[in-house]
Amino acid sequence: MNAEGELAPVVQSILRDARNRDTPDERVSVDARSFADAIARTESKGEIPVIAEVKPTSPTTDGNRTDDPVELAKQMVEGGATALSVLTEPEHFGGSPENLRRVREAVDVPVLRKDFVVEEAQLDVVEADLVLLIARFVGDDLSQLVTAARERGFQVLVEVHTRGELEKATDAGADIVGVNNRDLGKLEVSLDTFESVAPEVPDEMTCIAESGITTTNDARRMREAGADALLVGSAIMDGDVAENTQRLVSA
Repeated sequence: MNAEGELAPVVQSILRDARNRDTPDERVSVDARSFADAIARTESKGEIPVIAEVKPTSPTTDGNRTDDPVELAKQMVEGGATALSVLTEPEHFGGSPENLRRVREAVDVPVLRKDFVVEEAQLDVVEADLVLLIARFVGDDLSQLVTAARERGFQVLVEVHTRGELEKATDAGADIVGVNNRDLGKLEVSLDTFESVAPEVPDEMTCIAESGITTTNDARRMREAGADALLVGSAIMDGDVAENTQRLVSA
């Protein structure tokens, strides 16, 4: 794993809290909804696949949303979301496993668990259709965690920021990769990141653009650069989530 000194202080804090959280005793078994099928359904309608994120707050945004996460999720699906991302990290993002359980029961699209998983037992916190693993955070444990997640039935989204991390994700057998436009060291966002890394993503791998996608021009730019889907949080949560989702889906 990279030295924590290379990460922004708030990210270091998130990781420390992640390592100290309690883990369940029982192992989950998931009957996952197909993310690939959901993408195909969206594209068959001539729309852009968007993973809309239920994110009450975050260290990089002002304020928070106190709406019922289930109502937000339903509005996102109404707006055309291909899938949903639900934060389960409590201290810094206002999320919870219970939010994800409730959302997944209320919608029929795939649901991604967005959290900072750093050990195998943390996979068992809650059932989801996809689980996020951040290559930079898990380091040499990536391959083991990918395997452990799939054994439970999860589809695995491996997040990367550099070509080197993409190579590690490929070596670990990842088939869904998310390129995060946010540098976790400086917390700066640049869409150039996706455009630099995406050309190296193998054709058989599903490629998702994450962070910094705000406008319809951003959405089109990421699609032209090779994104199979877009993961969007703040730009959807800031305002009418159904309208914001529809705007990006129809870009």
